[in-house]
Amino acid sequence: MSRTFRYVTLDVFTNQRFGGNQLAVFPDARGMRDDEMQSLAAEMNYSETTFVLPAADAANTARVRIFHRTAEMPFAGHPNVGTAFVLADRAKDNILRFEEIAGLVEIRLERDAAGAVTRATVAAPQALKLGSTMPVEVAAACAGISPSGVVTARHMPQLASDGGNPRLIFEVTPEAMAAATPDLPAFRRAVETTPELGGKLSLYLYRTDGAGLRTRMFSPLAGTWEDPATGSAATPLAGFLLHLSGAESGAWEITQGVEMGRPSFLHATARRTAAGIRATVGGGCVPMFEGSVTLP
Repeated sequence: MSRTFRYVTLDVFTNQRFGGNQLAVFPDARGMRDDEMQSLAAEMNYSETTFVLPAADAANTARVRIFHRTAEMPFAGHPNVGTAFVLADRAKDNILRFEEIAGLVEIRLERDAAGAVTRATVAAPQALKLGSTMPVEVAAACAGISPSGVVTARHMPQLASDGGNPRLIFEVTPEAMAAATPDLPAFRRAVETTPELGGKLSLYLYRTDGAGLRTRMFSPLAGTWEDPATGSAATPLAGFLLHLSGAESGAWEITQGVEMGRPSFLHATARRTAAGIRATVGGGCVPMFEGSVTLP
C-alpha cells in the first residue's frame, strides 16, 4: 500500500521570498523509514530537510530528525527555526521543545500584534566546545584564498561546536571574503591528514562589517558547496567571540549568503553560565511551497 506524506518549504533567516536558506519540512513523518528520509533529503537538494515525529516524552513538542544531502545531523540552526514556524500552533507559552540527536532543543517564538510569528530563536543544545587549531595554510587552501587573507591577530583557525558538526572558524580580510571559493582537493587533503575531523570539514569565514559580522560557510564534502545561512555555525561563532572577549554576554547581527544572491540575517547571542558558554540564534521565515510525495 502506498503512503503519502505532505511537505512544506520555507526560506529561513529572511523576511523576503528568495532570500535566506531553503528548508523542506515533513510535518508528519510517521511510517517513514530512515533510508526514505535520506533519499528525500537528497531529492529535495536543500542544505537540510526535517522530518517530524511524535516526541518520546509527552512534555516535549516533537522529535525532529534533520538530514542533509548525504547524512543525518545531530543539530542544525535553520532547520529548527523553519520547523518551529511550521509547528507554531503546537507551542506552549510560545516555547517549543524538539528532541534531537544532540539533545533537547528549545525554541522561543516572537509574534506580532496579530499573533503571527515574526522570529524563532533557537538555543544551542550544548555548551561551546573548542577543538584544535589548524594551520593557516590549510584553512586558506580549503577556502581558495592566500594565507595572507586569514587574520590571526585574535586567534588561529579554530574548530568549534555546540551540538552540531564542528566548524572551522577563522577571520578573513574583506578581500579574502569576497574571493573565497571552496577547493575540493584541499578539503579532501585536510580530512585525510587530520583524524580529529572524522572525515568531515566545514569552513565558517567571518569578518567585521560595521557593527555586525559578515560570514560565509562552505561544506562541499557534505554536498553543500556554499550555505546561505548557517545557524549551527553562528552559535559557536558567537560563543567563541565571547570566549575571546572575556565578557559575560554578547550579541551579534550576522549577514550571510550575500555572495550567493540569497542574503540572510541572523541574530546570535552568547552568555557565560555555570555549565559553560551557551548561545542562541534567531531569525524570520517566509513560507514558499506546499506539496506531497507518495512512497510505495
